Amino acid sequence: MASSAAPAPGTEETMVGTMIIADDEQDGDGDSAIGSDNESNTTSLASSVLDYNFENGRRYHKFREGRYVFPNDDREQDREDLKHAMIMELVGGVLHFAPIGDSPQRVLDIGTGTGIWAIDMGEQYQSTEVIGTDLSPIQPKWVPPNVRFIVDDCESDWVYQPNHFDFIHGRHLAVAIRDWPKLLKQSFKHLKPGGHAEFQEILVFPESDDGTLPQQSTLRQYFRYVNEAFEKLSIDLRAPSNLSKMFRDAGFEDVHEKVYKIPLGTWPKNPVLKKVGLFQRTNFLEGLSAISLAPYTRVLGWSTEALEVWLTEVRKAILDEKTHSFDYMFFVYGRKPVEAAGG
Repeated sequence: MASSAAPAPGTEETMVGTMIIADDEQDGDGDSAIGSDNESNTTSLASSVLDYNFENGRRYHKFREGRYVFPNDDREQDREDLKHAMIMELVGGVLHFAPIGDSPQRVLDIGTGTGIWAIDMGEQYQSTEVIGTDLSPIQPKWVPPNVRFIVDDCESDWVYQPNHFDFIHGRHLAVAIRDWPKLLKQSFKHLKPGGHAEFQEILVFPESDDGTLPQQSTLRQYFRYVNEAFEKLSIDLRAPSNLSKMFRDAGFEDVHEKVYKIPLGTWPKNPVLKKVGLFQRTNFLEGLSAISLAPYTRVLGWSTEALEVWLTEVRKAILDEKTHSFDYMFFVYGRKPVEAAGG
C-alpha cells in the first residue's frame, strides 16, 4: 500500500493483517511520517505486541503492560463498537466537529481501539490517509485501502515528522492518559499549521438534574472507588472538563467545546436520548466487570469475591429507572495557528 506516511526506506516491517509494527530507528527521507531523529516508540518484535496477559478470566495487552487497565478481548471489543454506535446516535452520525475540509491529506487517530472510527473516516474521506495507533493489534484485517494501524504508545515521544497531520483525533482516552499537557503539545507539534485536533471524552461521574441521584447513592460510590484507583495510577478522570484550557495552554486557537448529556437508561422522553440511554445502560452492564476488575482488585486490593458482591448492588442501581442519571461528554477541538511551525 503506497503511502507518503510509510516507515522510512530500509526499516523493518512486520505485517499483522493491516497492522504495521515498524522499527523506525533507521534514517528515512523527509517525506516520511516517521522522523529519523527520535528514538523509536514502535516495535518490530511482533511476538511481544501479539502476546497477552490473562487475569480474572479476561485478556489484557502485553505491550507497555499496565498502561491501560481494561481488557482487549472480544467481549471488550464488542463493547467498544457499541460505544461508537452510541456516540454516533448522540451526535447525529458526525465523526468530528472540527472543520477539516473535504479532503484532508493525513489523519491520525490516537488510541484507535477496534479501529472503527478510523475505518469510518477512511470510508468518508477516501482520498485521505488515516493512521490509527493503539497498544493492542486488535483491529480488523480487512479495512479501506487508505487506512492502516500501528502499535504505539501515544504517551511516548512521537516519531512522526512535525507539521505532518491535517487532523488528530482521540476518543475515550481519559481512562489512560497520565500527561494530557504532553499529549496536546505533541499533537500541536505534529499538526500542519492550520490543522486541527479534537478529543471526545466522557466525564465518568454521574449527575442528575432532578435530585434522583443522592450523594450517598450506589452509582456515585462506585465511581468514587474507581476514581480512587485511577488517582493511584496518576490518571485524572476529571480531565475532560479541563480540556478546553489545556488546548489553549498548548497553543491552540479557535478552541471550541461542545457538551452533551449521555443518560443511563431509557428514562428520557426525547427519543434520541432514550436510545442513547439504552446503549449506555447496555454498555455499562456488559462492561461492568471489565471496567472494575483491574481498578478494584489490582489497584485497590479488593478480592474478586468482594467485588462481585458489590457489583450485584451496582447492577441493581444501573437498572433502576427511577434514577435519572447522566454523564457529560465533552467534544473539544482547536486549530494550530497558520503561522506556527513545529512545536
